[in-house]
Amino acid sequence: MQGGFVVGRTAPRATVLLNGAPVTQASAAGWFVIGFDRDAPPPALITVETPDGSASHQATIAPGDFDIQRIDGLAGDQVSPSDPALLARIAAENARKSAGFASRVDGDFFRAGFIMPVQAVRRSSRFGGQRILNGQPKRPHYGVDLAAPVGTPVVAPAAGVVSFAETGLHFEGGLILIDHGQGLITAYLHLSRVAVTAGQSVTQGQLIGAVGKEGRATGPHLCWRMRWRDQNLDPSLMVGFTPPRV
Repeated sequence: MQGGFVVGRTAPRATVLLNGAPVTQASAAGWFVIGFDRDAPPPALITVETPDGSASHQATIAPGDFDIQRIDGLAGDQVSPSDPALLARIAAENARKSAGFASRVDGDFFRAGFIMPVQAVRRSSRFGGQRILNGQPKRPHYGVDLAAPVGTPVVAPAAGVVSFAETGLHFEGGLILIDHGQGLITAYLHLSRVAVTAGQSVTQGQLIGAVGKEGRATGPHLCWRMRWRDQNLDPSLMVGFTPPRV
């Protein structure tokens, strides 16, 4: 479905194509992951190629169910910043975040499945909703908002390598990015505390930070996001999935 994913297994280091275009390479154990954006079109022809031949699987991407989310009372510079110094700061932060999202760890940590990054919380916003901020239509919300008190522990939902970890960002406050292999990256926004550093390996369930209300937030919560390369995914769909038996 839109915002969903495919995990598969094939020959080690096989080339994986989506609709005829190479998109990734299987791990040394043959595992691969493909993500489908919130706005992904219906056809999805998945092909694997090896020196010994190829095989294909035709999938159909079902449409997602997205709502409209209205948030008012935000500071003006959190919706439409205009100050030149602030715009320069945001541009520099975006460049650093882009480098973190460009991480391509040669691994397949995703195959072990995911757990929730925070426990006993309320889901205050779903993935993919159209955002209207202070009455201004903005791009869709590419995260799942999990409301919880400030200081609530945030753990790694799956093993991986931290590709970005900073505090004090204009929009995100404290932000962590974790690469779970092949560019499948989860993001943790608005943190009050960051307990890991870039380049650090983490295990499933390891403490990485704490819930906050930093940056563009109207209350304490964790905004949990997932991206596969340039595709925005719903991270909650990864929780509890069963890898294929092969």
